[in-house]
Amino acid sequence: MTEPLLIAKNDKQELYLLPHMANRHGLITGATGTGKTVTLQTLAEAFSRIGVPVFLSDIKGDLSGMSKAGGGNAKVTARVKQLNLENFAHRAYPVTFWDVFGKMGHPLRATISDMGPLLIGRMLNLNEVQQGVLALVFKIADDNGLLLLDLKDLRAMVQSVGENSADYTTEYGNISTASIGAIQRGLLQIETQGGDKLFGEPMLNIADLMQTGDDGCGMINILAADQLMTSPKVYSTMLLWLLAELFENLPEAGDLAKPKLVFFFDEAHLLFNDAPAALLDKIEQVVRLIRSKGVGVYFVTQNPADVPDKVLGQLGNRVQHALRAFSPRDQKAVKAAAETMRDNPKLDEASIIKELGVGEALVSCLDENGTPGIVERAFIVPPQAQIGPISEAERKAFMQNSLLAGHYEKAVDRESAYEILKGRVGEKQAESTMQSAPVPASGGSFGDMLGGIFGNIGGGNIGGGGGSNAGRGSRVASRQGIGETIVKSAARSIGSAVGREIIRGVLGSLLGGRR
Repeated sequence: MTEPLLIAKNDKQELYLLPHMANRHGLITGATGTGKTVTLQTLAEAFSRIGVPVFLSDIKGDLSGMSKAGGGNAKVTARVKQLNLENFAHRAYPVTFWDVFGKMGHPLRATISDMGPLLIGRMLNLNEVQQGVLALVFKIADDNGLLLLDLKDLRAMVQSVGENSADYTTEYGNISTASIGAIQRGLLQIETQGGDKLFGEPMLNIADLMQTGDDGCGMINILAADQLMTSPKVYSTMLLWLLAELFENLPEAGDLAKPKLVFFFDEAHLLFNDAPAALLDKIEQVVRLIRSKGVGVYFVTQNPADVPDKVLGQLGNRVQHALRAFSPRDQKAVKAAAETMRDNPKLDEASIIKELGVGEALVSCLDENGTPGIVERAFIVPPQAQIGPISEAERKAFMQNSLLAGHYEKAVDRESAYEILKGRVGEKQAESTMQSAPVPASGGSFGDMLGGIFGNIGGGNIGGGGGSNAGRGSRVASRQGIGETIVKSAARSIGSAVGREIIRGVLGSLLGGRR
């Protein structure tokens, strides 16, 4: 059986997180500057030591230090001495760096089709009507075998549906021009924020997150999120998509001795702010069911009230750092936070929460039977790796020596909706040109006919001899050219519809999409 994970200690006892209860999820809360990030690092290192891979987002750029052994930190030295941690040793951990923009880590991409209309709609801040139109765009793309891989695919598809909305009214319902315009404006805004880097191929393979280092420690996957955080909804949507991918791709595992992966969701309040009820229901469903896939989810935020009750009830392991109560609203939040953990008759939790020092917390973890433990006041065990960022040169060296180096760096742009729709527009223009060309009367010259065609195209005139047979032969050739174009177009459409797999993530498939 895997050894329990020491996460906190006071002068009376040591507080452990049981590995076989780690997939019952958790919550780390506290005001800014109270020690949440260090607690996250301590937990991530503890999971890595027992061979459990970890995924986390680095909001402030501080967590890259886990790739380097600690030492020389006076506060860590003092805390080790205070807690009398006899076996404490500084060490580094295996780390893989990720970055949506490809600068601070390996590029991390999703495809438009896989993310689905629900998450894309949240990213674009669409209302209910606009969300419905976006769902129709995805449905029309699916029905016509058009892959939506990157941002230009979706923009081309939205434009095509808008321009041909009358053709879809009978089968799909009315498509509002105003909604089409709102979607296009949102896509343009996302593109200016670097969304073209977020979508495309090669898409992230979830298996690449679940590796171990040469020493058997679980890989700590760190997503550089400081730039991504400038677009909060893009950030939260990206992490939610990752969580949904884990849910969809991992098989049922039941109760394990330790998790397959632990997922830390920092700044979790961004996930729930202004989220529609349909999305909240899906989040609750994923969090509730992903436990059986062997994944533990740990939300990190300032206050338990940031997390909806139906999600909060799924989070069994709790670490509560200090909260401040400067206003009646803050005081109410402190009281609510104290009531979310199992009461300790010897502690006045509501008062203690306001008094906790940096690195000190109220801790409650699940026992062997899955029952929340009585809350205890304790100091979080300090990390063994470096606290704070590594240098840019050190980060680049890790990226170059990574097993994934070069795999995700080069984007792939295969034929998808944009190329197909663009090709169809070109074919229609060619057919229109052929049909509008004047046909010479019997006995007219071949040069007259060519002059008519090229005159329509560019205003030029080509003279030449030839009889009526030449004119008829040219018309036959023109019809053959059009026929070949139609055949090729049909073949391409059939190949698109039958030969490609439409991908839809769990938050799309649960709403009626297909995978």
